[in-house]
Amino acid sequence: MQFNTARGRYRLASTGEPERLADAVVMTLALEQADGVERVAFRCRIDAQLLGDPASADIESVLARLAPFVEREFEQTRESALKSIRSERKLLEIVFDPKNRGPF
Repeated sequence: MQFNTARGRYRLASTGEPERLADAVVMTLALEQADGVERVAFRCRIDAQLLGDPASADIESVLARLAPFVEREFEQTRESALKSIRSERKLLEIVFDPKNRGPF
């Protein structure tokens, strides 16, 4: 999934296999600038109630739903992910659940 931002063209991609838990799917995602200058990783935890059956969740369809949300919240997501990596030494985790449905 690619989109334009004020910082240039970025690509949203999964960086590996999702972790499928009984109550959620956890995906590690990366925002990568088209020219490869910047790459920022973060995690998304999506509650099973929002996906139906987490064991059969199709990663491409989940990414397609996440892309417009990440594009709209690009600056905040990018800055929060960079801050989390720098100051907390861990990946930012964005949680989507019944209280915070996001694109679901």
